[in-house]
Formats: sequence, structure tokens, C-alpha cells
Amino acid sequence: MVHAQSQQPAQYIIGLMSGTSLDGVDGVLVEFIQEKTRNVSVISSSFTPQLVAELLALNSSGADELQRGARAANALAQVYAQVVHGLLADSGLAASQVSAIGVHGQTVRHQPHWTTGAEGELAGYTIQLNNPALLAEVTGIDVVADFRSRDVAARGQGAPLAPFFHQAWFAQTDSTVGVLNIGGISNLTVLAGSSISTGFDCGPGNALMDGWCKQHTGAAYDDDGAWAAGGAVHAPLLHALQNEAYFSQSAPKSTGRDLFNAAWLAAKLAPFSDLHTRDVQATLTELTAWACAQSLCAYPAASELIVCGGGALNGHLMRRITALVKAQLPAVQVLSSAQRGLPPLQVEATAFAWLARKMLLREALQLSTVTGARGARVLGALYPA
Repeated sequence: MVHAQSQQPAQYIIGLMSGTSLDGVDGVLVEFIQEKTRNVSVISSSFTPQLVAELLALNSSGADELQRGARAANALAQVYAQVVHGLLADSGLAASQVSAIGVHGQTVRHQPHWTTGAEGELAGYTIQLNNPALLAEVTGIDVVADFRSRDVAARGQGAPLAPFFHQAWFAQTDSTVGVLNIGGISNLTVLAGSSISTGFDCGPGNALMDGWCKQHTGAAYDDDGAWAAGGAVHAPLLHALQNEAYFSQSAPKSTGRDLFNAAWLAAKLAPFSDLHTRDVQATLTELTAWACAQSLCAYPAASELIVCGGGALNGHLMRRITALVKAQLPAVQVLSSAQRGLPPLQVEATAFAWLARKMLLREALQLSTVTGARGARVLGALYPA
């Protein structure tokens, strides 16, 4: 006798992402039925200018930073909670129906490399501001957070972690596919069939462009890249920017505002003080496009480049990435993640819902090919409601 399989119940998990771009929080409520996912509700919330300024300041050492960091973490938790409540209201679900919230937190320091000093071997570290206990308290939902530190403890880079979700969502069994996320920092996943070939941070994404645009126009970002498109790329400045050791490092590698920040840019700009600000923006955009394109072009078997993150909405940047990729790999198709079923601003938040589910299942992820960790590890820490 053949018995019909019982219908698997749906599991609901919320994913929250606030990235290096500091533009706010993207939240998704994801329905999981076994390995199939569907985004039930999607909400974004901006940070206040005061919180953005404080988070940016906390990327560097400063006075009373422990207290300021704790207060910023509490403020973040309140924004996260607002997004969670919005997702529940929009979906009609009760908090009791949601298994967990997966939340990345806000990276303010990223120094994952282990070093040897006078006291012996010193572990690397990565710091994401967050107060998951407070978030669990005010939402009544279990929270999974602190995804990166377990990987660093296993001598990994701690980043990027999205490649594991990219594999689940975007892999094509008969093709090599690149998945490019352009947030504040850009990162690339290379999927060879159903396996992850590699994943690493390419370099700057929106961070340098957004900072320069804010400084000189007052706008938070260069809408569609229009300001950059009206400028001219300055070749000597571009070469100076490209002459950064990070770009020539081999994977595994990861980076952040610890390197690509306003001070780094100011030092690179010092010999070019007479440049028009718009030409600088054009050159910064070209740097991001080049960093992304050269990363993919190291994998000539690639047939597609799927782009997600806020940078996917920058038309000028997308055109420059496409041109640079096709100059070396003419057959590669460059497309938005929306064309593969997931809008660009939902990918990372969905990834952290997916990672939270893996933690709840205690499934270890094999990190060696991406972060360089010693082996498979369960990522994340649980804060029960």
C-alpha cells in the first residue's frame, strides 16, 4: 500500500539586515516548508541621521566608545523591533507563530586575522553592534544573532556568510554562476554547479560613493548613479585607488570600513586636490565596478552574474560592471537577482532568516572554501524569548 506523504507544516522566520551602507534595516518574514522558501512580508526602515552618524563614528576609536556602543546597540534593537512588529502586522501572524528572528547586527570592527605577539597567538575578532536579548524581550520571539564570531574562532574570515544562501537559492546544476552583492562592501560568490567554489569580499561597494555624495551634495546616495554618470573618470586617481594591496590578495579575504573609509580616501586624494567633486564620484563608481568585474573575470567558466544589494539599483554602476565584465567575458549575462526570483534588497535579509533556520536545526555549514575556517561549524547564538 502506498501512503500519501503528510503535508509538512510551514515554519516562519524573520530575517533582519542592516549593512555597511548604513541606510537602515531590511526585514523579511520568510515561510519555510522544508527547503522551499517564500517571502510573506517585506519591510524596510531607515535609521535616524543621529544613529547613522553614531554608527559611522563607532567604526573608529573614540572617547567613551564602550558606553556609546552599548547605547547604539540598544537603539538598533528598537529599530529592529519596529521592523519585526511591522512584518507581523503586515502578514497577520502572531509572534507565537514565528520560530525565530535572524539578525546580523551592525559591523563596526572587522579584524579576523589571527596574529602572533609577545603573549603568544592572539585570536582575530569581528564586532557587530546588537542587543539580541533586548530584541527577544520586546518582540517575544527567539533571536539568533552573532553569526560571525564562531567562524572567526575557527580561524575563518567571518565573512561573507551569504554565499551559503546564494548556493541554496541561485545555484544551477549545469552552470557556473557568480552572485554579486553590492552593499557598503561588495562580495562575490562563485557557484560551480550546485557547489560553492569560493566567496569573498571584492572591495568597496556603495560605502565610498555614498560618503562622497553625502559630503558634497547632501544626498544620502547617488540616485541611479546620475551624478557619477555626468562626471569623467580620472585615470591617475583610479590607478592610485586600485593600487591597494587588498585587491591583489587571494581568497579567502574580507574587508570593511576598517580599510575602505574616509581617511583611506583622503590619503589617496591628497595628490589630486584640484579634481572636480563630480569627477571624483565618477572615479569612485569606476573603482567599485572594476573591483566587482575583476573578481568575476578570474572565473572564466562563469555564464551569469546575478547582482543584488543596493548597488543593483544604481543604473550607471550596473552599466559599468556589465561593460567591464563583457570586455573580458563576452558571453556572461549580467542580471538583477529579481530576474532570478528575489529582489535585490531582500537577498541579505532572507539569507539571515535562512542562516537562523540552519542554527535552529544545528546544521553545520562547511566554511572552508569561503572563509577559510577549519571545517564545518554551526553559526549563531540563540537568545530565547
